[in-house]
Amino acid sequence: MAQTYLHQMFGPGARALQTAAGSRTAYARMESQAGAIDALTARELDFIAARDSFYIASVSESGWPYVQHRGGPSGFLRHIAGNRLGFVDYQGNRQYLSTANLAADDRVSLFLMDYPARRRLKLIGHGRTSDDPAEIAGLVPSGYDAVPERVFLIDVVGFDWNCPQHITPRFTEAEISAAHQPLIDELARLRARVLELEEARA
Repeated sequence: MAQTYLHQMFGPGARALQTAAGSRTAYARMESQAGAIDALTARELDFIAARDSFYIASVSESGWPYVQHRGGPSGFLRHIAGNRLGFVDYQGNRQYLSTANLAADDRVSLFLMDYPARRRLKLIGHGRTSDDPAEIAGLVPSGYDAVPERVFLIDVVGFDWNCPQHITPRFTEAEISAAHQPLIDELARLRARVLELEEARA
């Protein structure tokens, strides 16, 4: 797990700093086990399928890192096969930055967060876009109200799970509503009981 990710991400500078900090031996052991890819397992795929948003970074044509937020219904970032993931790109502001970036340099990085559980997953891979109607149709979430233009297809090379330190738990409106529902139901039952007692006294 994460061996290929670390091997791809560590450069001479990072390795030198690790040596100075005393962490290089452990990381060198991990790197020595790196293969062509870090194969996605059920753990990663289940995590990805539960997400309703993520951040994707690409390399701009002028060499700058570019980060975009992508959101949709849970599971809109889909596992296609093997280490390939895909999602639909919808009509927006017509800047086409990520699309152009991938045409020039196919390297991408994805950052996926689970704030309530304080978990995060980082992915790196090679991406491309396609406007093939069949590929688009295969990835469009059912009932999602947006106009698709293309799909992004990403072949994951490596991944890494991060520790929960410094992740502040945050909750969506739906998660808060679900957590509060038992209290709302209990309040409704108590109100109904009070009404029954008042009617019995009348």
